Amino acid sequence: MSNILSVKLKLVYCLLPLQHHYQNKLKLAIIGQSLFGQEVYSNLRKQGHKVVGVFTVPDKDGKADPLAVAAEKEGTPVFKFPRWRVKGNPIPEVVDAYKAVGAELNVMPFCSQFIPMNVIDHPKHGSIIYHPSILPLHRGASAINWTLIHGDKKAGFTVFWADDGLDTGPILLQRECDVEPNDTVDTLYNRFLFPEGIKAMVESVQLIADGKAPRIPQPEEGASYEGIQKKSNAKVNVRRQSEVRHCIISGTCIGSGLPSGVYPDLQNDSLDIIPAHFNSSAQCNNSHWKFPISCNIWKGILSNVPAIEDTTDFFKSGAASMDVVRLVEEVKQKCAGVQLQNEDVYMATTFQDFIQMFVRKLRGEDQEEELVVDYATKDINNMTVKMPYQCFINGKFEDSENGKTYDSISPSDGSVICKVSYASVGDVDRAVAAAKEAYENGPWGKMNPRDRGSLLYRLADLMEEHQEELATIESIDSGAVYTLALKTHVGMSIQTFRYFAGWCDKIQGKTIPINQARPNRNLTFTKKEPLGVCAIVIPWNYPLMMLAWKSAACLAAGNTLVLKPAQVTPLTALKFAELSVKAGIPKGVINILPGSGGMVGQRLSEHPDIRKLGFTGSTPIGKQIMKSCAVSNLKKVSLELGGKSPLLIFSDCDMDKAVRMGMSSVYFNKGENCIAAGRLFVEESIHDEFIHRVVEEIKKMKIGDPLDRSTDHGPQNHKAHLDKLLEYCEIGVKEGATLVYGGKRVDRPGFFMEPTVFTDVEDHMFIAKEESFGPVMVVSKFKDGDVDGVLQRANDTEYGLASGVFTRDINKAMYVSERLEAGTVFVNTYNKTDVASPFGGFKQSGFGKDLGEDALMEYLKTKAVTVEY
Repeated sequence: MSNILSVKLKLVYCLLPLQHHYQNKLKLAIIGQSLFGQEVYSNLRKQGHKVVGVFTVPDKDGKADPLAVAAEKEGTPVFKFPRWRVKGNPIPEVVDAYKAVGAELNVMPFCSQFIPMNVIDHPKHGSIIYHPSILPLHRGASAINWTLIHGDKKAGFTVFWADDGLDTGPILLQRECDVEPNDTVDTLYNRFLFPEGIKAMVESVQLIADGKAPRIPQPEEGASYEGIQKKSNAKVNVRRQSEVRHCIISGTCIGSGLPSGVYPDLQNDSLDIIPAHFNSSAQCNNSHWKFPISCNIWKGILSNVPAIEDTTDFFKSGAASMDVVRLVEEVKQKCAGVQLQNEDVYMATTFQDFIQMFVRKLRGEDQEEELVVDYATKDINNMTVKMPYQCFINGKFEDSENGKTYDSISPSDGSVICKVSYASVGDVDRAVAAAKEAYENGPWGKMNPRDRGSLLYRLADLMEEHQEELATIESIDSGAVYTLALKTHVGMSIQTFRYFAGWCDKIQGKTIPINQARPNRNLTFTKKEPLGVCAIVIPWNYPLMMLAWKSAACLAAGNTLVLKPAQVTPLTALKFAELSVKAGIPKGVINILPGSGGMVGQRLSEHPDIRKLGFTGSTPIGKQIMKSCAVSNLKKVSLELGGKSPLLIFSDCDMDKAVRMGMSSVYFNKGENCIAAGRLFVEESIHDEFIHRVVEEIKKMKIGDPLDRSTDHGPQNHKAHLDKLLEYCEIGVKEGATLVYGGKRVDRPGFFMEPTVFTDVEDHMFIAKEESFGPVMVVSKFKDGDVDGVLQRANDTEYGLASGVFTRDINKAMYVSERLEAGTVFVNTYNKTDVASPFGGFKQSGFGKDLGEDALMEYLKTKAVTVEY
């Protein structure tokens, strides 16, 4: 520090009375966090200053920051913005909310967020910040560490005026103290930096209020930066006397002090405190430091081991699960504040790996980066929905590689909801690489299955917390009636994740007796193992639910995934990605790529690093995917494809129930339902009554805004599909079927179609054979009592997804259900799927199962192990 600066500061100190008479007061905004921030806030209020707003970090794990707790208790306005900027640009609504409080000075006691300069400079008096070093020496985030590492004789802090540099603004006030031989970061903080820093912040505010605060420019002479700014400053000579090496240790290990008997050989120059393969100018930011505190704990537990080496393995040296608890708790006791869990030890079993992990924990390097989301927002359904719209790759939202976007259209009125990133082949490759890295080297692959289940439970809880927002997004993006979206689209998705979360720690192999060749003895057992990177391609009719049906089983089995939502309905999948980060799912485990099926889907099916592809969609596309998967690397495939599900209604049915459920079998989710009854066979004696009652009920249906709670029938998903349905009806009329009701577009904005009924449909007709995937009821008569005849007609299709039968005769019901060629048979009900019941089709409706234990097996491989003993 220059002599001129020292003289100026000493002069300021001399002019200050010991007991300042506080008279002038300011309106303050406190921007920051932590217990330090709380104390500064409380003391400023005690001195009569008015805090007009506290700006702090969001709650973590349901707990508010101490600063927020104190402010909320006293009724001070509290704002918990996750961030102030996105991609370097201030967020307008955040800045506006800040400006509205009318602060005259920003006080920043400790702030981990990047605050825009238009906030820093906005108040009349600008902003002041606390910094734990005697500026200009040791600028940067780790300033106090470098004070100790460099062996400085003086430590202290600075209150300075914020500018757009790195701790380079003018100095207002400084305090210093001696560094004692046994000082650590903890002791300096507790003895001086914390208590005196609070007093200094309060004093600085009063100096500003009284118009007596200096602005002393920082000289460049003597200025230094931490290693991440200037690597040359991060080099230290570790082949020096033990006192200097102690400075390095005390500056990098919380709780360490100059050893006294605990680790006496530290005084011996022959002891290396870093592995031998590092040279004498090794950077002290290197994460291979051996800390005496950790080594001593390992020695205490592994008393049978002569010396703790880099390669010493905790468990191979005889440690058990109780020793893990002891290790974690001892470290936490002696290194206050470090966030260490039992699982961390299981993932870092050698001493070298443990120390690397420990250092990262101390420095906060293992903390997940704050998720930055560019939202498209919409005020609708009595809420503000916030919708991510970028690709989600390796735990981050980002634009597509080529910057392309496309419009996501609301089917209710044809308006643009937002622009969505259009993923490229390069994005697919990056997402697959991220998923592969997460599977092979990330924590997901090493995680205890029960812990994996806990994360999936947490994800389900977050989906439940956001269920109204998810249902609203689903409704405006897919056209689903809000009440149905809330119960089925979102509700069943939550149930699915909870169901498969419970499976995580119940995946088991079995022992198998084999024919033993005497005198040998053998043990054969099987293991169920994850496949690796999986691709999932989902349709547009149930965007979130189809995601859940496949990805929950995939994740529960321990795989990582790359998912492509339908191009026309990407928004709930991207919102799901955001929630997955909040749930703690590690980066790379889940990747979401909106865009073209022909581009993204094709690349996924061809990619050599993908081991399984799960697809729901049309039969022609399913065939193409299966071919690509076979040619590429023979990856495992499960396909849920088209359907033409028959529903048989016998004259001995409960007519009220048959009408109600028969309509639901066709018009549920406005007919965009994979298991919709594509053709109804009604026994001749009740045919006319059935049709009459159906038409009367259709006339009562309310067609309209899907967000209106009384709406029965919303819009079709997109215009191209509506056009296809209208053409389908035209073909039916031309072929001679009787159009009893509907068949036309509703005269209103959006993609609405009338519920439609066709009768007199003959087996050869197009509408008798092809799926409409819309609100079109196709009805054929069959002769009274002709059970085998109607079964033959019902099975005369290449599809076999679902089917149904209505009859009061249990014998007839069982006879028919045994002979219907479909993966699901509903008896006296319809659409009753459950997370525990397997779902999937026969024939050209595909193979493989969603839901239930069977779905889990789709994402596992069986390994047989034989041991001779």
